[in-house]
Amino acid sequence: MHEPALRMDRDPLATPAEFAPLKAHRDIGAIDIIDQTRLPQSLEMRRVATAHDAADAIRSMQVRGAPLIGVTAAYGLAIALRADPSEQNLRASRALLLATRPTAINLRWALDRCERAALGVAASERADAAWFEADAIAAEDVAINRAIGEHGLSLIRSLATLSRPVNVLTHCNAGALATLGHGTATSPIYIAHAAGIAVHVWVSETRPRLQGARLTTWELRAHGVAHTLIVDAAGATLMQQGKVDIVLVGADRVAANGDVCNKIGTYEKALAARDNAVPMYAAVPSPTIDWTLADGSSIPIEERAAEEVLGIAGVDAVPADTVVFNPGFDVTPARLLTGIITERGVCQPSALRTLFPSQPCVIR
Repeated sequence: MHEPALRMDRDPLATPAEFAPLKAHRDIGAIDIIDQTRLPQSLEMRRVATAHDAADAIRSMQVRGAPLIGVTAAYGLAIALRADPSEQNLRASRALLLATRPTAINLRWALDRCERAALGVAASERADAAWFEADAIAAEDVAINRAIGEHGLSLIRSLATLSRPVNVLTHCNAGALATLGHGTATSPIYIAHAAGIAVHVWVSETRPRLQGARLTTWELRAHGVAHTLIVDAAGATLMQQGKVDIVLVGADRVAANGDVCNKIGTYEKALAARDNAVPMYAAVPSPTIDWTLADGSSIPIEERAAEEVLGIAGVDAVPADTVVFNPGFDVTPARLLTGIITERGVCQPSALRTLFPSQPCVIR
């Protein structure tokens, strides 16, 4: 179906249920997802009724974004256990889902939680235990998104003037489509907009899959937030011209020292922000922090298919036999970031552990 006109008259922060990126149906043991590869041309739902369906949806990026990947995998494991609650199937289904995307740490974190929940009860109760844990993960994500937004609001408010909107630069899609809530990097924007603070967003298109162009603009339009789409390489020029007040990005995995792994191109944004004295923050839910990694050098970087780069809209765009290097992510060193926004507050990247002192210090 074609994209409808979205309105948010009742609550500027509430995404209507029909546009939630994931809907869980415990009564039938399935979930429905928005097929994000179809946006913005059409809004289509896909039924996920097996672990293989869930794995395919994650692998094909019908669902994407670290928090949403984790939630989808959690439900995928619960669905698998409805068909066969044996420990053998649990291990096999977990391995299947874990192999879909190597970079986003939320995937492993969510599967580990559901696995522990399922193994803690009798075989006959495993499916329900895993499903309830997936429900809990989804609910926590909504709350975490909101808390990140409230903490990030102070940053936007401090930049607000009466003469013009606060200009925010984003990269990729760290919005509601990547989570179960308001998103991470977009949450402060939506809350500021709802509070009456004038905000304008520069949306980096994010090649080669154009998540910014296809998804972030779709979301911002839905919420009525002023925005302008830019080509990826224009961000540095805008900063040089004094047209960016703050850069807000998301994250797929963050090391214990505050190094941030995010969509490819984030590192370049950070270099430009530092050179032009523009504050840059990563919005990071705690499940995205990998406390086992001392720094970002050990984060696995997914290399995606050459076909994403070779063609545009199905048309060959480069000479035949061209060699392609297509990493999905890069790592921004902590020293280039002004700070990290978490559900527990804003801190310097090197001070992450001060917000999460109970996390085990297990470094590999």
